[in-house]
Amino acid sequence: MYAYELHKINEAELLRRAELERVVRQARRARRTARRSGRQEDEGVVSTFRNRFVRAA
Repeated sequence: MYAYELHKINEAELLRRAELERVVRQARRARRTARRSGRQEDEGVVSTFRNRFVRAA
């Protein structure tokens, strides 16, 4: 009976950790989405050929 109780305690701990990690992942995804939507950009910035090199003296 003791081994079964330890198993149930371990199972409960693993489920608690998994739920916590799931919540953290959802929060990160929500922050990333909010940050991206705030910029009003669908894609990243693309540099032009002129912006890649500095002017020669």
